Amino acid sequence: MPEKIRIAPVTEGDLPNIAALAGVIWRAHYPGVISHEQIEYMLNRMYNLDVMRGELRNGISYDCLLADDTPVAFASYGPSSATELKLYKLYVHPDRQRHGLGTRLLRHVENVARARGFKVLGLTVNKANAKAIAAYQKNGFSIRDAIVIAIGGGFVMDDYVMAKAL
Repeated sequence: MPEKIRIAPVTEGDLPNIAALAGVIWRAHYPGVISHEQIEYMLNRMYNLDVMRGELRNGISYDCLLADDTPVAFASYGPSSATELKLYKLYVHPDRQRHGLGTRLLRHVENVARARGFKVLGLTVNKANAKAIAAYQKNGFSIRDAIVIAIGGGFVMDDYVMAKAL
C-alpha cells in the first residue's frame, strides 16, 4: 500500500520536531559545503525554538511534509516585498531525497504564493550547494544575484539569490 503523503501547517507544538529534522538534514548534507563549526552555529541560530516561535508570530509560515504521519521534509516562507514571497527553508530528510518530495513541497509553496497574489518566489542558496542549485534550476528558478552576508561568529553566508516568476 502506498504511503500517505500530506503537507500540513506547522504549529508551535510541532517546532521541536522541525528543529530535530533540521539537525539530521544539515549534519548529513552540509559537510563539504560549509564547516562543521558553521553548521552547528547556524543550527543553533536558526532552529532555536524561541527564534522559530518568533518567526511564526511574525508572519513566517512553516509547512511540514509528512509520509504516513512522519515528518520527512519542511519549508518556511514569508513575504519579502509586496510582490515577492521568500522561501527561507526547504529541506528533505536524506533518506527521502530524490523521490520528488522536495519538488512537491516546492510546488505547494508556489501555489500558496500565487493564492496570496505574489508574482515572484525568491530564495537564497549557498554557492557551493550544487545539488540544491541544480534542483532549483530544474524547477524554473534562475540566479538573480550573488551576495555575501556576515552572520556573526566569524561566519558568512556566501549565497546566490534565485527567483522564479509565478
